[in-house]
Amino acid sequence: MDVSIRRFNDVAVALPTGRIDHASADALQQALTPIASAAADSALVLDFAAVDYISSVGLRVLMMASRQMRARGARIATAALQPVVREIFEIARFQHVVEIFPTLRDALAALSPAALAACDAESAPRQP
Repeated sequence: MDVSIRRFNDVAVALPTGRIDHASADALQQALTPIASAAADSALVLDFAAVDYISSVGLRVLMMASRQMRARGARIATAALQPVVREIFEIARFQHVVEIFPTLRDALAALSPAALAACDAESAPRQP
């Protein structure tokens, strides 16, 4: 599993890929810990568009990140859950742990209009 981090204004966006299970949960935790404990970002969005499975160990990593974020008054959300991952979240009642949005744009719009504007500006086609 690989995790890349992007920043849009005051929101950090983590983009994990692959399976989040016992073998890869440490990599996710290492990627999220600096963000969850930093005072600079007001929100964290995990874009799960490329995550096809999450185990209970992965859910534990999200639970710990959620606690850290909430302790400093910051928000944490997920976006673009694949059907299997959505089902796991529903069974585990994880909608009570992290906010869930259908797309990254929806998450950014709800968490920080400035972050959405930064994301849109970055993805807009460049004029010659």
